[in-house]
Amino acid sequence: MLHNLSFRYKVPIRSSILILVTALLVTVSLMYRAYDDMRRDLLFNAEGMSRVLVRTLVPAILHDDVWQAYEVIHSAYPMAGNAASVQSELILVLDNAGNTYIANQPTRFPMLSDPAVGGAEFALLKRAALQHQEEIPAVVDLDLAEYLYLVMPIISDRVRLGSLVLGFPRSMFLPRFLTIAKRAAWMTLLSLAVLLPITWYWAGRMARPMVQLANCMERLGETAPEHMQCDLYESQDEIGRLGLSFRRMLGELQEKQGLERQIVVADRLGAIGRLTSSIAHEINNPLGGMLNAIDTFKRHGNCDNQRTHRTMSLLERGLLQIRDTVAALLVEAKAGSHTLTPVDIEDIHTLVAPEAGKKSARIEWHNELEQPIDLPATPVRQTLINLLLNAVHAVEEGGLVRCLVWADNYRLHLQVANDGRHIPADKLEHLFEPFSPVSESGHGLGLWVCYQIAQQLGGDIHVHSEPDYTVFTVALPYGERA
Repeated sequence: MLHNLSFRYKVPIRSSILILVTALLVTVSLMYRAYDDMRRDLLFNAEGMSRVLVRTLVPAILHDDVWQAYEVIHSAYPMAGNAASVQSELILVLDNAGNTYIANQPTRFPMLSDPAVGGAEFALLKRAALQHQEEIPAVVDLDLAEYLYLVMPIISDRVRLGSLVLGFPRSMFLPRFLTIAKRAAWMTLLSLAVLLPITWYWAGRMARPMVQLANCMERLGETAPEHMQCDLYESQDEIGRLGLSFRRMLGELQEKQGLERQIVVADRLGAIGRLTSSIAHEINNPLGGMLNAIDTFKRHGNCDNQRTHRTMSLLERGLLQIRDTVAALLVEAKAGSHTLTPVDIEDIHTLVAPEAGKKSARIEWHNELEQPIDLPATPVRQTLINLLLNAVHAVEEGGLVRCLVWADNYRLHLQVANDGRHIPADKLEHLFEPFSPVSESGHGLGLWVCYQIAQQLGGDIHVHSEPDYTVFTVALPYGERA
């Protein structure tokens, strides 16, 4: 389960476990050191006391004065037998045969009795006492034994008289261990109280960049790259470089998607343009013949009949409307048109003003063109007229249409904005296709014509739309850059 947790939880949990393990190891180390120190101090003191006892016991043993010997061990350890004492709890004096000479626990170890009757522990102790010949104390530490023993031979004039055995209960170490454990526990809790909040805080800060990057990468498959906004961690460490690489990859994907969309749109529009041009040429041939026939009939035929005259006029108007619609499909930016001048732009203002007046729409006109531009006037005028009429149709009563025309060193810019209904995002991709109107009226050829003209003149056209604001921008190169 921990394997699948987020880093914002995984890092602090592992840090907390590390703190606990460290605290336990420190506690165990302290307890072991305390045991070792206590054992060393105890044996050091016991060694000094055993030497004093041996020298004191020698005269009593030489005179076989049992009561004097007993008085010696009794007076030396007045607290013997008390469980709270840190002194030896068991004192045995063994003769050369290993039997009990005196003991501070006579009921348990009677005189001249074999200490081995007390159990296997004392049998081993007896053997160790008899085998130890040096005049220095020896420690006998038996596994699972009740006591920790100190054995020292009793020697007088190089003659061994017996052995002194001091037994220290292992339980005497427990209070000190408990004290150390309590202190270690309090220190551990205090450390956890201080370190855990800090650990969770810093772990959260460390994990946040990875979490942000992971969330952003998960969204990449569900959201289009161009719509993704990722707030990633920036630095020169590994996570920062990873975020920088992902951001660069995201930018390349967005650019690639934009290029793919442009290619698809261009291919689609090119195919539609070729299809509509073919259809338009096929329609124009019989259409021209029918218009010629109607014109001939009106000139040379018998049109005295009013019904016949109205019928022929109706047919002529219908065919002319068909011709105008077909003509819109045959977009050609003919080089034979005269050069664009500032007057051509001003004429457009005059032509569009009546249409805007029908809806009481205001036109903010900014014509910054000051000299002729090396571009054909007819297609440029047609583009600007179509954009302005679409803007006028899009605004509500009393709306605003803004037109701005300017030129830099290499490009002519046409910008038309309005405060009418915005174009939904799902229609933007098909906006420049024929028969795809942005309003309820019209045949949807105006923007397609604008796109075709811009393409033929080597320029481009862009649209940006949001509530209460839509703007079309056309850029056409001229001169050396054309």
